[in-house]
Amino acid sequence: GVTPVVCAGLRMECILSGIMSVNGKKVLHMDRNPYYGGESSSITPLEELYKRFGLPDSPPDSMGRGRDWNVDLIPKFLMANGQLVKMLLYTEVTRYLDFKVVEGSFVYKGGKIYKVPSTETEALASNLMGMFEKRRFRKFLVFVANFDENDPKTFEGVDPKVTTMRDVYKKFDLGQDVIDFTGHALALYRTDDYLDVPCLETINRIKLYSESLARYGKSPYLYPLYGLGELPQGFARLSAIYGGTYMLNKPVEEIVMEDGHVVGVKSEGEVARCKQLICDPSYIQDRVRKAGQVIRVICILSHPIKNTNDANSCQIIIPQNQVNRKSDIYVCMISYAHNVAAQGKYIAIVSTTVETSEPEAEIEPALELLEPIDQKFVSLSDLYEPTDDGTESQIFASSAYDATTHFETTCNDIKDIYKRMTGSDFDFENMKRKQNDVFGEDEQ
Repeated sequence: GVTPVVCAGLRMECILSGIMSVNGKKVLHMDRNPYYGGESSSITPLEELYKRFGLPDSPPDSMGRGRDWNVDLIPKFLMANGQLVKMLLYTEVTRYLDFKVVEGSFVYKGGKIYKVPSTETEALASNLMGMFEKRRFRKFLVFVANFDENDPKTFEGVDPKVTTMRDVYKKFDLGQDVIDFTGHALALYRTDDYLDVPCLETINRIKLYSESLARYGKSPYLYPLYGLGELPQGFARLSAIYGGTYMLNKPVEEIVMEDGHVVGVKSEGEVARCKQLICDPSYIQDRVRKAGQVIRVICILSHPIKNTNDANSCQIIIPQNQVNRKSDIYVCMISYAHNVAAQGKYIAIVSTTVETSEPEAEIEPALELLEPIDQKFVSLSDLYEPTDDGTESQIFASSAYDATTHFETTCNDIKDIYKRMTGSDFDFENMKRKQNDVFGEDEQ
């Protein structure tokens, strides 16, 4: 029997509706917006962005043609060897997308930014650490590269399920600056909570970074041409191939419940019957709790960021320790090279988790790196998390997008919802087999 699933909302829901369609579920995807992907969409033309943020004027002529702009409200890079790229490859969505490698990753230390070394040569030349520190760091990286959780011979006395990361750093005698850089710029943690839990996840995160970096050499990150708005559209096409239906401009008036579980969604007086519902938290205020806030500032620049070697795209991580905070500040920069801005223009987006009553003051260190800024667009978004796991209600809510600038946390959320909906783990290989049935072997 086919289970009808209704999806509503964000980029993440678009991905899930694509995956569910491939897995033989009958999917109807409704979005209250006239475009794909909810608040995680790309805004075009530039005039629309000015309107969206309530700016009284229209963009000056110096900004070039409005339709040359595609501004992502919530930009995220993809790890070249990460889960989302695998999902894209396995679901064939890559046939609709073109990616470009991000030119570099940088980390902030003592008021300056340094390139995160991407080759051994760069590591040896890097000013991030002294000569002896480099030797110890190299030993640590070799240990991580050889580490295999299924082969105790590679453990070197570390128990991956018990030894904390703090102790692993001690074992290799790594200093505070190197620890900051490893935990935040390689393992991509936003806080230091990871130090006191078993080290397996951190080791795997550093491996993912190295493997992603090895694929293209400049950085481990990819970004689609024309922006992330292309992602939901790719998954929408995928869903359609498998018989899924998309409806834009469909307001959701009511979620219809019977005996504590969802049976349908009411829109414009009609009810679409379903057995399961996937949605973003904004559709079910009574089943989510506020878990904090994220501040994002979109900055339009007419120049590359200083000390990035004139990169036309990059990520900068400001580790919390460096600026007396609990969570990191991220800067994600893309430009005309990705067809998201007019010729010669750059878009830098600063984001972090809000910790005080003056969020704009919190991101000052990041804004200083970007000066001069032509135009700023500031937004504060509430972060919600579901209080209902969907077992009874069969309503599955995603968590809101966090402050990170990459997709790995989103993918964990997708796999988690998949498991709660289907009762089994998300299995890439299985998806691949289903794809072969539809597209044939030769196309892979």
